[in-house]
Amino acid sequence: MQALHFGAGNIGRGFIGKLLSDTGIHVTFADVNQQIIDAIAERHEYPVNVVGEQSTSEIVKNVDAINSTSTEVIEYITKVDLITTAVGPQILTRIAPAVAQGIIARHQQGQTKPLNIIACENIVRGTSQFKQEIFKALPQHLHQWVNSHIGFVDSAVDRIVPPATSKTGDILEVTVETFSEWIVDETQFVGTIPSINGMQPVDNLMAFVERKLFTLNTGHAITAYLGFYNNISTIRDAILDERIRLIVRGAMEESGLVLIKRYDFDEQKHMAYIEKILTRFENPYLHDDTARVGRQPIRKLGAGDRLIKPLLGTVEYQVKNTNLLIGIAAALNYRNNDDEQAVELAELILEKGVKQAFSDLSGIDVNNPIVKQIEEIYTAMQNHQFI
Repeated sequence: MQALHFGAGNIGRGFIGKLLSDTGIHVTFADVNQQIIDAIAERHEYPVNVVGEQSTSEIVKNVDAINSTSTEVIEYITKVDLITTAVGPQILTRIAPAVAQGIIARHQQGQTKPLNIIACENIVRGTSQFKQEIFKALPQHLHQWVNSHIGFVDSAVDRIVPPATSKTGDILEVTVETFSEWIVDETQFVGTIPSINGMQPVDNLMAFVERKLFTLNTGHAITAYLGFYNNISTIRDAILDERIRLIVRGAMEESGLVLIKRYDFDEQKHMAYIEKILTRFENPYLHDDTARVGRQPIRKLGAGDRLIKPLLGTVEYQVKNTNLLIGIAAALNYRNNDDEQAVELAELILEKGVKQAFSDLSGIDVNNPIVKQIEEIYTAMQNHQFI
């Protein structure tokens, strides 16, 4: 079995690429970083440090790499059985035309074996969004053929892969946490579902998507924003601050009540899951910056993302949201001149005021009482009258 994986960054190499290779699948990475491409193409392997209570160093083998802007991508798409991505949500639109060209070539060659595409991104139904972009670049008469021969499989992915500098200077070396979770929608595959180590097919994907989004992503973001606000540089140090920890745990418990009501999760098991997430944040072997985790605050304040979607759930199910409101106010207070969206956010607040700016970003009506509550917390934080 052969796979083409877009994105040879830390997540691509340390998470998805590793799981595929561990299963015995030949992985070709497609990326624009020529230095990394050349290194993989020359060596056909790279080291991964898996860190936690029992740390190991492993070698990922059976890999090669090509430039994602080259015509080689089209040729590979005609041959492979699986396409995966770990490029970031904004890059999916850029690679969609090349994937479309590969699909067209596949059709022209009479290729009938199934191809499944899985976007492994931190967005809800990312593959479905990727499919929409691909279909924009396909002729109308091919749509039916594509739907019959190509599966677009949504997924939920969870593994902390922070930027890490190799002690040996190896540009391919990557460090990941022990925990990983790759959930896929089993109803969307075409042909036989491949058996891949660490990939779990389910028939209720959205429950797992929201569990991860409302817990790991929500907690991670709030830890980052509160940590950055308090001049704490790492996620570990931030979550070890008892004031921050109480708010982060409280926010995840509030979002957890939404999940329990929406998907009938077992309350005791979900609270144990929350504690597991907190333990992951304080992993001493992972050195992750609050600035990195907090980046792109405008995206994270969107209606379908990690802060606003659980907040809307608390309104829907009439459960408390005090700590989520604090986390959102902290995101609005994120002032990082090295982050383009943080600069844009500050300018938007200066121009429109925090209430209107938040309403525009989140889609929540400016007259909703929640918006006033967020403004009050935001102002207190601005005046250094908060934690």
